Amino acid sequence: MVRSPVHISYTASGGVVTNAEGTHVLLLIRPERDEVRLPKGHVEPGEAIDAAALREVIEEAGYDDLEIIADLGEQLVAFPLDNKVVQRVEHYFLLRARTLHQTERPQSDDQQFFTIWVRWDEAPSHLTFEAEQTWIRRARRIMEQDA
Repeated sequence: MVRSPVHISYTASGGVVTNAEGTHVLLLIRPERDEVRLPKGHVEPGEAIDAAALREVIEEAGYDDLEIIADLGEQLVAFPLDNKVVQRVEHYFLLRARTLHQTERPQSDDQQFFTIWVRWDEAPSHLTFEAEQTWIRRARRIMEQDA
């Protein structure tokens, strides 16, 4: 008898973070998985998606002097994971780090993520997943419109 895969669904929220000058964007290196990602994570029950985006960036990257510039929208992403199928609604915001002040990160995030700042034009080629490259392009268009 063949078992159907278990389906897991949840909502995640994250950010495309630019520095105060708008010249660079924040990426997370996750060596354990050989990935370069944008900061994002689960939206907790009862939590607003914008609050979740700010919380996740602070937890994963440590930068805590952030402001939301724009809502970038959402997309559905589905992928296999072990014997499961994960369906995740990802919501992203364009954020600005007003300063590079960092707070202490949870130990689990501090050990699994390293932060780097790269120029906008370099960011897509560094990111592991096409879906996140799309968010960078969308955020860059907004930054260029505001310039």
